[in-house]
Amino acid sequence: MHQQTVRVKIASGTIEGFTRDGVNRWRSIPYAKAPVGPLRYRAPQPVQPWPGVRYCHGFGHCAPQQRMYTLLAPGKYQPMSEDCLTLNVVQPEEPQQDPLPVMVFIHGGGYMLGSSATPIYDGASLARRGCVYVSVNYRLGALGCLELSSLSTPEITIDDNLFLRDLVMALRWVRENIAVFGGDPDNVTIFGESAGAHAVATLLATPAAKGLFAQAISESPPTGMVRSADVAAEYATRFARQLDASEQDAAHTLLAARPADLVNALERLIIEGQRDMLGAFAIGPTSQTDYLPMDPVDAMRSGKAHPVPLIVGTNADEGRLFTRFLKLLPTNEPAIERLLAHADPADRERITAAYPGYPAAAACVRLGADFIFGSAVWQIAQAHSRHAPTHVYRFDFATRALQIAGMGATHATELLAVFDVYRSRFGMLLTAGVDSRAARKVSDDVQSRWLAFADGGVPGADWPQYTSDERAVMVLDRRRRVEFDPHSHRRLAWEGFSLASR
Repeated sequence: MHQQTVRVKIASGTIEGFTRDGVNRWRSIPYAKAPVGPLRYRAPQPVQPWPGVRYCHGFGHCAPQQRMYTLLAPGKYQPMSEDCLTLNVVQPEEPQQDPLPVMVFIHGGGYMLGSSATPIYDGASLARRGCVYVSVNYRLGALGCLELSSLSTPEITIDDNLFLRDLVMALRWVRENIAVFGGDPDNVTIFGESAGAHAVATLLATPAAKGLFAQAISESPPTGMVRSADVAAEYATRFARQLDASEQDAAHTLLAARPADLVNALERLIIEGQRDMLGAFAIGPTSQTDYLPMDPVDAMRSGKAHPVPLIVGTNADEGRLFTRFLKLLPTNEPAIERLLAHADPADRERITAAYPGYPAAAACVRLGADFIFGSAVWQIAQAHSRHAPTHVYRFDFATRALQIAGMGATHATELLAVFDVYRSRFGMLLTAGVDSRAARKVSDDVQSRWLAFADGGVPGADWPQYTSDERAVMVLDRRRRVEFDPHSHRRLAWEGFSLASR
């Protein structure tokens, strides 16, 4: 098939992409210098300009991670490399008269896996409806999301919150270059799912990100992913042990280690951290540092976060995915009892009482999902809505195929609507013909709301803002509706509970 090529000149040089399905695409554009050699564990550096034309037709590398997570298609894996600081741009093929809103997507994956090349994140459907779409890679796991700055020596500096610095660098690239693609640099919406949603919430509290985005959408942000500097230092010491390094030679060992060895050592560290209940997950942002002075929710609460309009929400059956894959959530009785073992007995009683039937399996899954996702959304909505327009949703739609599989509207299923996957071949399998009309209707509704929000900060006149008086939640389903303070008993049960506070 003959493909039309398309070239633009950005600050660092000329790039060539291609046109297909009504959009122009450029893939794996570098937004920073490759963080390799002495730049491993350093803040991202500006990209080096290149002579001639850089061909951006295909995806380059994803960040180092376990290979099984890099599957792009049956038998096709994305190559991995530390040289992964790239982004992709999709714009409508037809030139527009006015600058378009820009939507920058941050992928999820628990801060240890994932890639902007994942087919579901293609973004063409959103671009065709009227935006310039950008998806970003950032350093993952032990190379970007594990806080190791406490291991710095006079000779070797290790910077904090590397992945967050990467994302800010990518947003600076967008501000500088997006007008070339027809985007409005003053109207950027950041959005992400799961760890990507957590990164979005964290960017709201990152001083260096000020002015780089106008709206934010956080889809299923998890809790327990921010650690204090003290907990981070404990993890760093344990990580050095995993690499058989003393604290004195840890920095040298980190610079010399093969990426695969760092990936494997992190896997062992995560298991150890969960066993010893250190109060936060091993990877993610670290507060009380120069780059991230405050915990993001505390920053929102005190009015020190960027007061931009926010959409935040969760899915009706978040926990079900984790009963089968990535078993990182407490979704059974032994895991929940370990979680609550050191809680005040009154807290434990209040929390378990909010899930009728506990310890029955369904109640355990709901409790685990609320501990990780529900409580994060309730906290963020409560804190941010004091200072900026905040809209909360719950995504309830599930095709019959997902219901029969026992998944329902589980974690990440809203992405099928956000990216209009139901109109693809894969989406046809999920609807099996019986649900296709309903699935497309839900997709159209979600996409039009996300785009309206990206355009002007309001996701539809029928979606009221969240306030601590009414707690309006838009339920996105076959028949959408607004509910006020749904599951209030569950929300109240988690108030004040924190792993870190024990």
